[in-house]
Amino acid sequence: MSRDSTPPAPDAGGLYQAALNHLARYAATEAGLRKVLMRRIDCWARLQPDADAAAPVIQSARLAVDAVVKRLAEAGAVSDTGFAESRARGLVRAGQSKRAIQMRLVAKGVAPELARTASETDPETELSAALVLVRKRRIGPYRAAEDADPVMRMKELALLARAGFPRDIAERALDTDRDEAENRILELRR
Repeated sequence: MSRDSTPPAPDAGGLYQAALNHLARYAATEAGLRKVLMRRIDCWARLQPDADAAAPVIQSARLAVDAVVKRLAEAGAVSDTGFAESRARGLVRAGQSKRAIQMRLVAKGVAPELARTASETDPETELSAALVLVRKRRIGPYRAAEDADPVMRMKELALLARAGFPRDIAERALDTDRDEAENRILELRR
């Protein structure tokens, strides 16, 4: 295809292939995949010189998107549950709180109830996630000894609160000694 030519009109077969190509590279929710396919149709539509002539093609392509997403979901190629559980595990290992994980999953198109279920962690796992953040920000057990003062501690608690960690978890994370923090982080990564 040369630079001057327009891509072929989107149809069910082309959208299905585009969805497979996308899923081969990225994990996606049903809503996310639907958004990708709609963007593809919109991009094609913008390239058309005659909007009135392209309208029926665009309408049929938009109707085909739901069928393509449903077909892939039934085949197991796209699963909101699998996406949510996998993303939640990765975000915990990255130092995200339960609340932050829920918000990110909902933003990606996961149903709120499924996001709540996928992000459920026990307090010890959430403490380990807080310790990952503490290490990244070099606070708590990772700060220099001369920086320990009450004002700095309040700032550190505020940082953890903004990240979505409950106060008791934040205080425990700041009070953990460095060796125990390292052991918990290593255990979390396994």
